Amino acid sequence: MLQFAEGLSDRQAADAVRTRIDWKYAIGLELTDTGFDYSVLSEFRSRLLAGEKAGEVFDLVLRLARERGLLKTAGRQRTDSAKVLGAITGLNRLALVGESLRAALNAIAAVAPDWLVDRVDLEWFDRYGHRVEEARLPRSKDKQRAWTAQVGADGVRLMTAVFATDAPREVRMLGPVEVLRQVWVKNYRVSEGEVHWREEKDLPQGRLQPCSPYDLAARRGAKAGSGWAGI
Repeated sequence: MLQFAEGLSDRQAADAVRTRIDWKYAIGLELTDTGFDYSVLSEFRSRLLAGEKAGEVFDLVLRLARERGLLKTAGRQRTDSAKVLGAITGLNRLALVGESLRAALNAIAAVAPDWLVDRVDLEWFDRYGHRVEEARLPRSKDKQRAWTAQVGADGVRLMTAVFATDAPREVRMLGPVEVLRQVWVKNYRVSEGEVHWREEKDLPQGRLQPCSPYDLAARRGAKAGSGWAGI
């Protein structure tokens, strides 16, 4: 959770466990604890996925939180892991498009870095080099519109290059590239060569709207005036 909240790599997270007092306090380690090798984090996630235990681990956390009074079951609060995980992985639309493009760029850079460098501008490395979070998004409506227009044009430009006949086949087959295509179809429309941000009334049904480029099972829903992101 700490690693996800701060957007750290496995190596950076392992370093934080060794060197940061706040991390040691949060996970109950002695100040003299030397931590662990960063590869342990990847191995742990692999075991969770292989055994399909991620939901069970999160259910345990929720159960302990309820027992200690940190979560209440009364009212409309959702405390089952599927709903909570959906809300955590769900992003608002601005962050969703930016993070989807960043994920696609990272995936392409891993398999065809030379091909990618020839097709992007230097500004892209500053624009999409960090996790796209709400705290980093523009605040004013005018700046948000300009930002979404820029990201939309960049995404269309990337996909045009990816689906060109001379593009490497392995690039077109990447999962994050397909996610990017789906997110763009649902959040942008192209008219007379220009990319436009879809208004709320033009969005597809909630069950067709992905909430996160990293969890395609999570979908937006609404009923009786309530909205949520879940599985």
